[in-house]
Amino acid sequence: MVTEIREIAPAKINFNLRVLPGLINGFHNIESIFQTVTLADQLNVRVTGEKNTCTVFCGDMNLPENNTITSAYRAFCSVTGRQFFGVSVELIKKIPSGGGLGGGSSDAAAFIRALQKLSGITLSFHQKEEIAAETGSDVFFFLLCDREGCAVVTGRGEVVKPIRARDDLYILLVFPGVQSPTKEAYALVDAYFNAGKTVVCPAYTDLETVYNSQVSSWNFANSFTPSLMSCFPEIARALDDIRHAGALYGEMSGSGSTVYGIFPSEREAENARCVLAERWKGCMIVRPFRDR
Repeated sequence: MVTEIREIAPAKINFNLRVLPGLINGFHNIESIFQTVTLADQLNVRVTGEKNTCTVFCGDMNLPENNTITSAYRAFCSVTGRQFFGVSVELIKKIPSGGGLGGGSSDAAAFIRALQKLSGITLSFHQKEEIAAETGSDVFFFLLCDREGCAVVTGRGEVVKPIRARDDLYILLVFPGVQSPTKEAYALVDAYFNAGKTVVCPAYTDLETVYNSQVSSWNFANSFTPSLMSCFPEIARALDDIRHAGALYGEMSGSGSTVYGIFPSEREAENARCVLAERWKGCMIVRPFRDR
């Protein structure tokens, strides 16, 4: 029996993120394209002698006792209806928290993949959906698309339509040094909507077509960006810098605070990184994730 396993949990960025006004069962519906990228966390999962327990250790940050990994463990046990061995998880964080890159959700999905391998259980599509529903909205994408993922996503994140990922994207990430907790970000965008303001995004049916068009012609937008920029001027400055550095397209990912720019080539992305690194502590070039 395998007793220890390593899993990689890639970050995602959003190309377009339309938040629809109004709550449905306590959640907002969205329309977006999710793309996994080469920035990733690592999970080292080990079987322990203590049954039905999950402990998580992370040297880079203080995790709450109840986190996405422990939630995923409870959901896995509940959905499969079985008692399991205990596990300890060493989490090596590379994806910044509060950055709109889906790190916690990707960690949960990677952990579920590890549990399947350690237990010998292959989850059905329906079981994966149940676990994702109990763990977090972005977990649907990471669990249903696995690691190499690009998908049109709607609903609260549970409607995932995989599409073919582009391989010609050179993406520069800039971390403005502020955190944007998801709950607070949604409160800001709700206030923005209640003030009668809107953010124009492509129609849901056009998202895949726009994604496959020339990047310089993209009309994607992010419903969170205006309200977050007014609250965190660092985001506005970083986005302005990345656009002026020659990005074909620049936007904020998720509910913030990471901003990204897409460049025509690796050389141009690296030139921009060198310039922006003098102003911003966190700058990184990533590509669409490939499991090889």
